[in-house]
Amino acid sequence: MATYRIESTDYIRIKKAEKTITLLKNEKFESFNQDILGLGKIETKSSQINALSVLFDLEGFTNFCKQIDPQLAVPEFLSEFLNWLFEQIRAELVIEKHATGYELYSGLPFLSKFMGDGVLFLWDTTNLSDIAIQNIVVSMHNICTDYVKVFYKQITEKIVSPPAKLRCGIARGAIYSVGNGNDFVGPCINMSARLQKLNSLTFCFSRRGINPNANEFLMNEFITMKVDIRGIGSNELVCLLKEEYKTLSKEDKAKFSKP
Repeated sequence: MATYRIESTDYIRIKKAEKTITLLKNEKFESFNQDILGLGKIETKSSQINALSVLFDLEGFTNFCKQIDPQLAVPEFLSEFLNWLFEQIRAELVIEKHATGYELYSGLPFLSKFMGDGVLFLWDTTNLSDIAIQNIVVSMHNICTDYVKVFYKQITEKIVSPPAKLRCGIARGAIYSVGNGNDFVGPCINMSARLQKLNSLTFCFSRRGINPNANEFLMNEFITMKVDIRGIGSNELVCLLKEEYKTLSKEDKAKFSKP
């Protein structure tokens, strides 16, 4: 992903009707095109990958950016947060550290993308077992919990009013490459984006391809419900934390129904 920057040297001045006007040079003007998206050859035939989409979202990040002198607080917070997040993902997926490498529960995400107020991670599930996928879901829940219990407490010693919660939506499905494969699109990405902000929940995953009854933690801590999801469909099966469901308002609870 690239940015389009205009420098003072990209302009020239000419005389027109006895006035001096400023022109953006031809080559700079024409360089504003789809290439700055960093997608490569967009006409390249798309390839399909079976994936697990995990979208983390910082609750209240927009308001956090509105504080006095955000140019000081926001970069420091994001630096601390992103470093912590990637460290947590690495740590959660390690079975054992050996002298020459790491034994992992699953592979690491093949795509990591900053979304402005959160981060998208994509795992290739082609060679992942259902147990490995369930373990990833549990690990992502652990990260959201640790954000509140550990990271938030530490960051408040450095930053004023940082985002208090880390939300997460997870979905499994097919995704499709764009251009040279530097980006991807697919329904499961859209689903994870919807789930991370579903009715004030902080953690939610789609039941499609993820069986909570096959994992002891997921079976004990989550409940499967039907809900309408904007832009996705009606009566979608999702898994949400039992404790979070209990704390929902009467109006929000009414949006869910038992399968």
